[in-house]
Amino acid sequence: MLLIQITAAQGPAECELAVRLTLRALLDDAQRAGVQTEQVESLATAAGYKSVLLQLQPPRPGDERALQAWLQGWLGSIQCIFPSPLRPGHRRKNWFVAVQRCPTANEGPHPSLREEDIDYQACRASGKGGQHVNTTDSAVHAVHRPSGIAVKVMSARSQHANKQLARALIALRLAEQTQARQAAARQARTQLHWQVDRGNPVRVLRGH
Repeated sequence: MLLIQITAAQGPAECELAVRLTLRALLDDAQRAGVQTEQVESLATAAGYKSVLLQLQPPRPGDERALQAWLQGWLGSIQCIFPSPLRPGHRRKNWFVAVQRCPTANEGPHPSLREEDIDYQACRASGKGGQHVNTTDSAVHAVHRPSGIAVKVMSARSQHANKQLARALIALRLAEQTQARQAAARQARTQLHWQVDRGNPVRVLRGH
């Protein structure tokens, strides 16, 4: 699965028309190639779209290479040629938009929590003396191997309870990592709005 964004960046309203033209052409081409598409979100305007975020799936399950090869023909600057219907008499006829691959929250390590991926080691609780200190090896040191997250729990007086709490803490840390990746992916997509190369187009489209 890949995410791509078609964006008008900071271009005028005609570029928003060009995003609509590019979206239509890209979807038609994807259908011919067997690439599955789903519109995830869009920022619609009176003229067209400021941006559109698409999810792409390969023609055949697991055939990421075919998807990548098809996408290479679209990534970059798209030149759309049409007279402005919004400003009659305006001399400019070339409008540029960008098709960009977006980072996803799933890129990079994204481990799921499986019991077999956690190593537990009993250890003696440490702390101030007194009747409430565990004198047996009831504390637990747990390591989630795929992510490297490690926790030590000694709050409960039984090893079983400490293992359950350690697992819950690891699950919480994994959720925090996922949220951080999602926030970073959203920020990266926002920054892409400023990046349009208004030259050397990978495709030229006509009409609007």
